[in-house]
Amino acid sequence: MTTAGTVLLVARAILVVGVALYVLDRLLLWMERRGWVYWRKTKRATGPGVGNALLEIQALVEPAARHALELRREIKEDSPEAADPPSNDGGAV
Repeated sequence: MTTAGTVLLVARAILVVGVALYVLDRLLLWMERRGWVYWRKTKRATGPGVGNALLEIQALVEPAARHALELRREIKEDSPEAADPPSNDGGAV
């Protein structure tokens, strides 16, 4: 095979891969609109819930993980967001 043939073969392969990725992207966007998958447009519901659940499982195996979980709970209880919201009196006495 000549050098020109090799270059043409590589160019075709890149083109095929690019078209395949585009088609896959369009398919996943269609699936996302139907609610089957999260792809690019829809944000996933993320939060500390999954991390805490995994930490609970790990706490069964490692005592250090239990300590970290207890610290997280203490920090969450001490956070200002957990306290009552301030009143709307503007700080007047």
